Amino acid sequence: MDALIISNFLLWGVVLCLVLVILALSRQIGVLYERVAPMGALTMDKGPGVGEPAPHFELADLLGRRITVGERGQHSQLLFFLSPTCPVCKKLLPILKSVAGTESAWLRIVLASDGEMPEHLAFYKQAGLERFPYLLSAELGMKFQISKLPYAVLIDETGTLRAKGLINSREQLESLFTAKELGVASVQEFLAAGPLDETRISRKESGNALAG
Repeated sequence: MDALIISNFLLWGVVLCLVLVILALSRQIGVLYERVAPMGALTMDKGPGVGEPAPHFELADLLGRRITVGERGQHSQLLFFLSPTCPVCKKLLPILKSVAGTESAWLRIVLASDGEMPEHLAFYKQAGLERFPYLLSAELGMKFQISKLPYAVLIDETGTLRAKGLINSREQLESLFTAKELGVASVQEFLAAGPLDETRISRKESGNALAG
């Protein structure tokens, strides 16, 4: 009986040690998570540079509406280059719709692609994209030197290109907004400038800073 009691105490001691180890590991994982830098949009070193005036275009969208790209205005403009045959582009469409609502105070989203009108018009209607202007222009893509999709270009209210890059997630899309907010070409550039834990700026804490 004494041996059984002793073995139970030892077993509970082992369990307690395991619990303490798990708690310690959980804390370390949390610390590592805080220190790992977020992955921003991958900027391609092609086309107009960040900080330069954006190319100016006046084009008709799929519904015949006249859309101006790169012009001064009350809102920033996000050019989102996509294709009906791009799976990642389709995955990001619900995110674009969400962002169009949450960032409507300062941002307007314009979809862009090239190809045959019937294919894009069918895609436009099937995906429920009527709220967005949709431009078909090979010249627009060539001017920004778009070689991979999905790709986004953020142009501010003055017509200046503020951020750009390949987009595969909401985090990468919002990294363009953060880059504009911080006045840098990309989130990677900002993180390289100093320690993350001392200089990190949260978009939630910044509130309406993007509207300025």
